[in-house]
Order: sequence, then C-alpha cells, then structure tokens
Amino acid sequence: MDKFQEMRAFVAVVDAGSFVRAADALNLSKTAVSRLVGDLEERLGARLLQRTTRKLSLTAEGAVFHERCRQLLDGVAEAEAELSSQAGEAIGQLRLNVPVTFGLLHLAPLWPGFMALHPKVELDVTLSDRLVDLVDEGYDLAVRIARLQTSSLVSRQLTSTRLILCASPAYLQRHGTPAHPSELARHVVFAYSLLASGDQWTFEGPDGPVSVKVAPRMRTNSGDTCCTAALQHQGIVLQPSFLVGAHLASGALVEILPQFRSHELGVYAVYPSRKHLTPKVRALIDFLVDAFRMRAWPA
Repeated sequence: MDKFQEMRAFVAVVDAGSFVRAADALNLSKTAVSRLVGDLEERLGARLLQRTTRKLSLTAEGAVFHERCRQLLDGVAEAEAELSSQAGEAIGQLRLNVPVTFGLLHLAPLWPGFMALHPKVELDVTLSDRLVDLVDEGYDLAVRIARLQTSSLVSRQLTSTRLILCASPAYLQRHGTPAHPSELARHVVFAYSLLASGDQWTFEGPDGPVSVKVAPRMRTNSGDTCCTAALQHQGIVLQPSFLVGAHLASGALVEILPQFRSHELGVYAVYPSRKHLTPKVRALIDFLVDAFRMRAWPA
C-alpha cells in the first residue's frame, strides 16, 4: 500500500478525531481508512493510536510521527501549489483568520461566490478578534480592521470604516442628546474593550481634536454586545459603521455629534511577506478588493 496514502489517512484520523469523519473527508470507506492506518502501524512496528469506544488518542510515538507526517504532507501540498502557480491556477487549502463580527456580516456571504469561482480551493476560515501570528500559526491571510502600523506583513486595503457615536432615539429622548463630546462623561456608555485608545475617546471637531475619558457601564470584547445594548435603549456606543450602518439606515440608532468625527479604520488583507504569494492567495485578495468596491455602510 502507498506510504503516502497511509500517512494521509493517519493524519486525517487524528485531525478529524474519528475514523468515520476521516473517511468522509478522504472520500473513502471507514474500512479502507482503518486498513491504511493498521497497515501503517504494522509496517512501523508501533502503535500510533489508542482506540476506545469513546475516543481516539495519540500514543507518544504517534504524536511524534503525526508531527513529521504533517510536515511532509504540508511540504507536498506546498510543492503542488508552487507547480500549479506556474499555470496561475488557484488550488489547495487556504487558511484565513477574520474578525468575528465583520466575518459574519460581510465576509460569510462572499465565501460561496469565491468557492464557485475557484472550485479547487478549500477554505479554512477561523473567526477571531485575537491578533494572531500568521507565520507561527500557519495562516495564509488575515483580514484586519485597524490603523495599520508598520510590520513584517504585507497588506492591501480592501475598504474602510469609521467609528460612529450613536444611540437609540428612545435613550436620547430620556437622557438628552450630548451637545459636545465632553458631555459623554455623564452618559451611560458601552465600550469595546479592544479599542486601542481604551476609555479615552477622541474626535476631530470643527476646532480641532477633542478627547474625553468615558466611564463605561460595561466593557466587552464584542461589538455586537455593545450594539445590542444600544438597540435596547440602554446607552451610547462608539462602533464601526460596518456594524451600525444598517441600524442607522433603519432609524433604530441615530448618529450623535456628526460634526465630531472619530477614527477612520482601514480594512486590510494581510499576509506574510516572507511567503511566496500563491495563486490561491492572490485570487482571494483580488476577489475581496472587487467585492468591497461598493461599500454597504456609511462613509
């Protein structure tokens, strides 16, 4: 039996956590996958997996061998990708890291279209607001929303968004509409805890920059949570236009102090500069740039 097939089956079983799911992923029968792994263990003279009725686990030897197999299989995939790049064909697995809310609202609807255009590309999309290390964690590309600083990564801007100060009409009717950012200090606010400036909210006003320190009733790493509180008439939020744009359009939220504008942030596709830009990555970047030519939220 082909050694490559044995290693591929072994890695698939470990990654999937079961022979049944591995068989589905490989488009083989469970019997065939079991036979491949069994032949591998017999040829090596070592047990690689501990099998129980409840779960599978790696033996010490299996853990070492799995890591080596993973490196070999990744090397083969990379070699194939490099070969196919000569013909410009997008092929292989594409590992992406994208922000949670932006990923759900504005990227998830795009993936089917991209896969239809590039049927040989397999997407592996992780949604996380954590700043991942693309190289160490093996991502091909990430979407980041920030004022991008100089880094070892290369990037291409897809679009932009700005932070908008807003609240529901009902909240403003009860508590009054601030006439100046300094008045935010006495209002109920819900703050995004990952905001770079923290509780110091800054704005560019008619007479120059203005900064105010707010006292949040709640801090959260979820912009959706802030937005939900505002929609329930509980307070004021400073959230990106890509999140609150639809609520502003419907009137559920209204912008406060539009003459005082907060930060504008870029939405970037970033990828490791030291890696060859394969056709699959280039295809995705071009696809996203084209998809965001027409912005679906306020400028």
